Amino acid sequence: MDAAIELTGVSKAFVLRRNPSYNLKVRVLGLFHPHQREWHELFWALHDVNLTVRRGECLGLIGSNGSGKSTLLRIIAGIFEPTTGRVAVRGRVTPMIELNVGFHPDLSGRENVYLNTSLYGLSREETDELYDAIVRFSELGEFIDLPVKNYSSGMYVRLGFSVAAHLRPDVLLIDEVLAVGDERFRQKCLARMEEVRRRGTTIVLVSHDMSIVEQMCDRAYLLVRGHPDLEGEPGKVIGRYREVLAGEPQT
Repeated sequence: MDAAIELTGVSKAFVLRRNPSYNLKVRVLGLFHPHQREWHELFWALHDVNLTVRRGECLGLIGSNGSGKSTLLRIIAGIFEPTTGRVAVRGRVTPMIELNVGFHPDLSGRENVYLNTSLYGLSREETDELYDAIVRFSELGEFIDLPVKNYSSGMYVRLGFSVAAHLRPDVLLIDEVLAVGDERFRQKCLARMEEVRRRGTTIVLVSHDMSIVEQMCDRAYLLVRGHPDLEGEPGKVIGRYREVLAGEPQT
């Protein structure tokens, strides 16, 4: 099997600070009064994840809020290091994880296109060749020369997705950003994702929209409170996810 992504025994813990204080007086009092002291606690966001994604496959990561989906995506992207386990990702990775990552608010959309592509190692000449296609896909028109701090969230998605989809990535990581914006542009993005996948790009998609997971994904992977629960055919995994949701307490 030609694997683009391999995770073996991956777990991730974060250190949570309890009763933190930046006040010197309070910290001194903590030397004598235990209830004033700061203490640390380990929070395990992921537990023993074993996952292989084939080259050209589209995998949907699903689960409730706080289940570890975004943490797992950031580990694949190399943003987080796993606490335990091994990660192997082959090829150029393009993460589209947060709307404004890679954008400088005071620069125009045009300038941010060149900034973004440079972060992924493209020369100015290479970006020149892609620029018209990026702007055309984004449909931003004259707004491309406005500072992006004036953009709506939908405009961020248009520009961010357009740049990511034209970088010819080997691995494309997408975290819920398609939930922002209008339905017509979202369908356009999904069509573009299908196009880049046919070229051999591996896609890992985090979404709460199960219709997108069923439409786009070859497989789905369910996380429940950081633990792998089920992977396989999207319809089956989505059914299991709905069972888990039905059993969770209402808030």
